[in-house]
Amino acid sequence: MRLPEMFVKEMKHILGQEYELFEKAMREKSKKGLRIHRGKISVEEFLKKSPFFLESIPYVENGFYYQEEDTPGRHPYYSAGLYYIQEPSAMVPASLLSPLPGDKVLDLCAAPGGKATEWGSQLKGEGVLFANDISSSRAKALLKNLEMAGIKNLFVTAETPERLAASYPSYFDKILIDAPCSGEGMFRKENQLIKSWEKKGPKDYKDLQKEILSYGVSMLKPKGKLLYSTCTFSPEENEGVIDFLLKTNPDMELLPINKKQGFSCGRPDLIKGGGEELKRCIRLYPHSIKGEGHFMALLQKKGREMKKKESSPFHNIQRFPKMDGFFSSLSWKIDPSRIFEKEGYLYYLPDKEVPKKSIRYLRTGLLLGEERKNTFVPSQALAMALKPEECQKVLSFNPEDRRVIKYLKGETIDISDKGLPLEDKGYYLICVEHYPLGFGKKLGHQLKNKYELGWRWT
Repeated sequence: MRLPEMFVKEMKHILGQEYELFEKAMREKSKKGLRIHRGKISVEEFLKKSPFFLESIPYVENGFYYQEEDTPGRHPYYSAGLYYIQEPSAMVPASLLSPLPGDKVLDLCAAPGGKATEWGSQLKGEGVLFANDISSSRAKALLKNLEMAGIKNLFVTAETPERLAASYPSYFDKILIDAPCSGEGMFRKENQLIKSWEKKGPKDYKDLQKEILSYGVSMLKPKGKLLYSTCTFSPEENEGVIDFLLKTNPDMELLPINKKQGFSCGRPDLIKGGGEELKRCIRLYPHSIKGEGHFMALLQKKGREMKKKESSPFHNIQRFPKMDGFFSSLSWKIDPSRIFEKEGYLYYLPDKEVPKKSIRYLRTGLLLGEERKNTFVPSQALAMALKPEECQKVLSFNPEDRRVIKYLKGETIDISDKGLPLEDKGYYLICVEHYPLGFGKKLGHQLKNKYELGWRWT
């Protein structure tokens, strides 16, 4: 890997005598990681059943390195949402700013969803998770990852920060901004970023980062917290952006971050007029942690904490008799005032939050399913959000059972060995070791596959 000369010069200036260690680390292979989704399974339970050789990531309690020969993305546990494959150091931001159940939180640049899925787990189904990405295509991938993780209380949007800020002023308790950047910290992992850096460089990003961060601040409640992160080493994009924010927003203060082994302090000396408080930021380097490069700053808005308002329930509550028949077989109780209908699809809104009409949504709450002419068809997202104990009709298979892979490929499977009566028909929740994968419709001794088309293995 050939590093650009200007980048090498800058890193020698930043690291001094440590540069040789950095350069050596950049020639080594990137570490691969997965984060256990604690909304589905505890760390202890997963480690008991894990088919992979895992090594704990010291700075993230539910993060683990896995071996290169392992293929966790091709295991049924992945399709069950038990873990998320993520670069190890990219797990840090969501762990530094943990939301509390009931919080309203925003991941402003959320795709592909590593941080948003972790926040969804921490909310435990209470409050609201807004996950946004300005690109509709990236937001679709984000939505899939959130639904695979079984997150119910979500809004997924594909909007500009400006339009979101206009609709949600002083609204969020926590905001995470993993800003677009020059990507210097990912050069080792993604070599193609070097060509992009040579064309653009840090100067092309700093103004955009300041703009995004300013809109983020406007959406933050008094006493709310915001975490800004990048995957670059550039002082212009890191300390320089935070210094700008503090000088233009006197109601914001920089909070100290608990520095774990391998974490380095922010560098006020790298920018003109940088204040000593910038040392509260953290920098991650590949030679000091087993991961890639990152920068993080934790901020809080001053002022009195706002009392949380109760959301108003819908008026003119509709009844959905076709859905009632399906949900009578579940122990999960539905609050009718939270059901939102659009073009025949039914959504379960988080905390009765009514979607703003001016915002471009990909998902408003949990997609329950579709009302068709004669019946209700439950969704893939609903299957992933359920627990087997909430359903009367469940079929669970061992991960070694060949029918699990057949199901994930969208094939019809034989269930004659399950001892179910022929006349017993309808939707079953299909699980691997009691962890949901999707629905199937029983017809005799056959299970008609209802696994989402876009999720199927090839």
